[in-house]
Amino acid sequence: MDKQSLRETVWDELEDSGEARFPFPPHGRIPNFAGADAAAQRLAGLDEWTDARRLKANPDAPQLPVRRAALDAGKTVYMAVPRLRDERCFYRLDPAELADPDAAATVSGVEDHAEQVGPAVVDRIDLVVVGSVAVSPDGARVGKGEGYSDLEFAVLSELGLVDAETTVVTTVHELQVRDGVAVDAHDVPLDVIVTPERVVRTETPHERPAGIDWDALDDERIEEIPVLERFSPDG
Repeated sequence: MDKQSLRETVWDELEDSGEARFPFPPHGRIPNFAGADAAAQRLAGLDEWTDARRLKANPDAPQLPVRRAALDAGKTVYMAVPRLRDERCFYRLDPAELADPDAAATVSGVEDHAEQVGPAVVDRIDLVVVGSVAVSPDGARVGKGEGYSDLEFAVLSELGLVDAETTVVTTVHELQVRDGVAVDAHDVPLDVIVTPERVVRTETPHERPAGIDWDALDDERIEEIPVLERFSPDG
């Protein structure tokens, strides 16, 4: 099954089963799911979570409990500005500096509550939390199809803020766990998959990209993302 067909299958099954949660429909997005809170609690019991001081997290609804749990635990959270549309392309959420951490953790509130920073002042990331549409037990991941999650990781990799040892984790519903997920060269594989029921340590055989895959970016995408200019092979 190609990636888009897999996305459509997962979105349909989450909706038809009643396991999808607001926002609706689940299609075209990182889908929210019943048990997202339980998955976040399970993630918070892992050693990788306990040891992490700084997280890079996606802004989507199913990972809102993860972001709030991180802030409650005193961890600094970085969230990307949508579509990396600004040179200062990350929001920095330091719980010690937030008047309303719960609101800051939301996609609607982060702009009003968090500091917007450029990648050069982002601190080294201990744990990367990504949203997923589908995942496989061997660590392959399918997002919603726009490629920004992998690109955010690539930018941090270029800056030496993440590397081969940085743990990458996702929280998903069991319906999102599938065998035979395809992997492209720019895809960042998962080290850990957390569902409301279990933890899967993938021991992934897939290689992690070392930086930006310029072949995967067309000229329009490069022009839309100002931060790419500093890394461009064309100077």
